[in-house]
Amino acid sequence: MAEGRYRVVIRCPVCSEKYILRGSRNEKGEYETGFKRCVCGNEENLNIDASLE
Repeated sequence: MAEGRYRVVIRCPVCSEKYILRGSRNEKGEYETGFKRCVCGNEENLNIDASLE
């Protein structure tokens, strides 16, 4: 697992909102950004793309 910061792009397919955040990976391989849910209330069906900064 690579150490460092990631540029994480989260897109909501429900309302087409787009979020660009910075984060890191945790022990489970998930991205930690502090993002909880979209403004439309969607918190499960999200498209997540990440790239190492």
